[in-house]
Amino acid sequence: MTARVQPPPVSPVATTLRARMTALAPERIGIEATGGLPVALATALQAAALPVAVVHPRHARHFARSLGQLAKTDALDARTRARMAEALRPPVRRVPDAQTRELQAGSVRRRQIVAASAQEKARYHPAPPVMRARIQAHPDWSRQATCLQSVPGVGPVWTTVLLAARPARGQLHRRPMAALVGVAPLHRDRGPRSVWGGRAAVRKVLYMATLVATPWHPVIRAFDRPLRARGKPSRVALTAAMHKLLTLLNAMMRDQTPWQET
Repeated sequence: MTARVQPPPVSPVATTLRARMTALAPERIGIEATGGLPVALATALQAAALPVAVVHPRHARHFARSLGQLAKTDALDARTRARMAEALRPPVRRVPDAQTRELQAGSVRRRQIVAASAQEKARYHPAPPVMRARIQAHPDWSRQATCLQSVPGVGPVWTTVLLAARPARGQLHRRPMAALVGVAPLHRDRGPRSVWGGRAAVRKVLYMATLVATPWHPVIRAFDRPLRARGKPSRVALTAAMHKLLTLLNAMMRDQTPWQET
């Protein structure tokens, strides 16, 4: 079931402005789209069936310059937006709903991260050796990550989670490691053994990594299929495969040996 995204709360300023605009009954209201506050204001005004036009900041600035207005204050900006709405009559469009705004924000955030990553790569080569060492990741973590990601189905997310959750790199035995993640079968007074406890956040990522690895990883695939063939429930077989993958990764980190199919 998808969680319902709540609309942004209406501020007292927006409530007061909405009441004043409703009394004035304007033909068009011009708002500059800068930051998140104008979106919340436009949403509040549109909820009162007021004609709101959200204009691009660059267009608003160019319009001000065309009037010879170089100074920039709140009062001058307000007058300029009103003149722009009257002269250019920008279209009145609905503000996207909350779900669409969240998707747009995620897309913008991704572009920011990609741009920041490209900038860091561009800074690396011309940097002096001392700065290069600071820009690069820690060499120990880099070796561990390269070792783990040689395993089919293991990507950067699971590598980071495992390295962060492992209290002693290369020193924790497989049984304590399985108990730490919560995939070690534990005895009970009644009924069969079951897995419980452990770090749920780590277990969730291991679950997804095992789902990906099962069709492609020869060891995990060969371990999973006989269990299912013997009639084991899918969740039991998958938990056993998670335990197997974790044991394999723990041994690779301990021995500093990358994955080899043989």
